[in-house]
Amino acid sequence: MTDVKGRWALITGAARGIGKGAALFMAKHGCNLILHGRTAEHCADVLAEVKALGVEAYAVGAEFSELSQVEKMLAEIDGLGVPVDIILNNAGIQVAYRNEYLKTPAADYEESFKINTIAPMMILYHFLPKMEERGFGRIVNTTSGIRLEPQQAGYSASKAALDKVTMDLAAQYEGTDICINITDPGWCRTDLGGKHAPNAPESSLPGVVVGAFISDKKSGRNFSAGNFYGMTLEQAVEKAENGFPVYTGSVAYV
Repeated sequence: MTDVKGRWALITGAARGIGKGAALFMAKHGCNLILHGRTAEHCADVLAEVKALGVEAYAVGAEFSELSQVEKMLAEIDGLGVPVDIILNNAGIQVAYRNEYLKTPAADYEESFKINTIAPMMILYHFLPKMEERGFGRIVNTTSGIRLEPQQAGYSASKAALDKVTMDLAAQYEGTDICINITDPGWCRTDLGGKHAPNAPESSLPGVVVGAFISDKKSGRNFSAGNFYGMTLEQAVEKAENGFPVYTGSVAYV
């Protein structure tokens, strides 16, 4: 199992919900953190909480619908002078639920793709070269299990696109110590999932972070959080390394 103590992780969407839970989990294991929110101020509370756990941490802000802000955020992170070894791309948006789905506006797709697909991939492309230089990296992109719901077309299409580009990229790193995988946190009671979702945000752990702790040099898997609920981290890592097929491009991931 990979020891994350003293390493640096960037967690997007860390101000609340699943991202905040992931941040606290990583901090408890000694991982230093760069916390992203729409503004740095949105992360003030969680920043204080993780620092109280004894790790170093910074907060950065960027509205992912404005891609120039993503570029500015990446430059700001470079200016911190710390090695980003782990990326947990948690930030996302569900723009609307369209009962009249045949009237879905193009803007749903445009906004969803910028935030849910393009921004996380910009982050990966930025940090991967330095991960290659150091010979280590862990990347986990957050997907969605939504299927057969045209009412959420913009959201589900953007997540499907993220899955595809992530898995295709992951294939290039198979067998290296740069592991690129995805996770599905499940339908949780967050600002995105809504108050009627069946699962508490805590149910996403340790599944949404297990990809940061694997050490088997494999990429291209979907670590769906529901498969790990109730496990210790050690149990989750063992299952992640032995119970999930690698995506080949010809078969669906589990």
